[in-house]
Amino acid sequence: MDLLYKAYSTPSDEDDEPQPDAEPTPPPLKRFKPQYPPALPKPYTYIPGRYISKRERSLSSPALSPPLPTPAAAASPAEWNVVGSISDSDLPRDILSSLRNQAKRCSQLGRMSEKLSVDLQSHKKSVNTIQWSPTHSCECPLIAAAEGVPLFLHLVKAHLLASAGMDQTICIWNVWSRDQKKAREFSYHNAAVKDVKWLQQGLSVLSCGYDCSSRLIDVEKGLQTQIFTEDQVVGVIKLHPDNSNLFLSGGSKGRLRLWDIRTGKVVHEYIRGLGPILDIEFSVNAKQFISSSDVSGSNMSENSIVVWDVSRQVPLSNQVYVEAYTCPCVRCHPADPFFVAQSNGNYIAIFSSCPPFKLDKYKRYENHGVSGFPIKCNFSLDGEKLASGSSDGCIYFYDYRSTELVQKIKAYEQACIDVAFHPLLPNVIAACSWDGAVSVFE
Repeated sequence: MDLLYKAYSTPSDEDDEPQPDAEPTPPPLKRFKPQYPPALPKPYTYIPGRYISKRERSLSSPALSPPLPTPAAAASPAEWNVVGSISDSDLPRDILSSLRNQAKRCSQLGRMSEKLSVDLQSHKKSVNTIQWSPTHSCECPLIAAAEGVPLFLHLVKAHLLASAGMDQTICIWNVWSRDQKKAREFSYHNAAVKDVKWLQQGLSVLSCGYDCSSRLIDVEKGLQTQIFTEDQVVGVIKLHPDNSNLFLSGGSKGRLRLWDIRTGKVVHEYIRGLGPILDIEFSVNAKQFISSSDVSGSNMSENSIVVWDVSRQVPLSNQVYVEAYTCPCVRCHPADPFFVAQSNGNYIAIFSSCPPFKLDKYKRYENHGVSGFPIKCNFSLDGEKLASGSSDGCIYFYDYRSTELVQKIKAYEQACIDVAFHPLLPNVIAACSWDGAVSVFE
């Protein structure tokens, strides 16, 4: 009975019996309760110089903070600036008529530039090169009302001038515009720009510089479409005359490369152990090219000028010019089998462009000065005149056949670096100087 009583008894039945004290229970642990969705941390106000703990850095990580807009999303990128128009619609009527009519006739080939026509100021440092835009022609089909025969109207646009300077900029000039003459300014290069060339098809330029790269830029859209990176400072580029998708580049390590614009890769590389490449020029038939390099740091003066075979990648002759002078410029005659080289000996030498590429020891162009400047020269449209810059700031015009000085124009107070004949108007020539000026003479 006692056993049954103890088994079925309740605490209320034993009111008189004292109950033992229960053991104290510990308080529940405080655990972190996640919030859904997680709350973003409050932004910290950072004081310059104050230590930032790991917890603060983790809380302010990009994973929890909203994304910020990148500078590339801006409407007008900092690398280029639209200043004026590249169209020929605002050109004076006489200039526009001359550009269109001169493409069909060559009655002014005997005339020469005499006075300053346009003064272009924008570059803050020396201008290394200038080039006129080629004769871009766009075909517009027209239907003749009488016969129904489709005709094509050729609109020639050779009114733009490109210039590249040591101030890391490329300027596109609408030379005869009545409003703003500077149409574009590009700053895609991170260092000085050494060379710029117009592509034959479309409004695009190819440039190179001290940032070890060549860059293809769409002038109309202002976009950089391609970058060709090298392991050397690129000092000169030259487009293939028969294939607009190929171009040559030469740099400070003496390496010559033939690039394909479509693939962005090197097609051929020409290795000779040369010094820094100063200039490159394709022959008229585009089967050879001529390179000029700086050999002042070695005793191998025979490598100053080398004639290369484009396809076989071998030098055809390396003992063309054996004098101890560097040649900053090489130009081929547009018709005759000759080429000239601007020498630091203060003269322009004449060479045969046929094997064995001999130097003419009896004729040279010598009245101007070079004096260590990268002075360039260029032939006129018909090849009868040769114009050269000079260290005294003048433009010298020589008769190609007699090598006599025909005319001299005082252009700048400092050295005149480059000269370029207009591709349609033979009496128009552009020039640039060591102090950053660009000028057009008529």
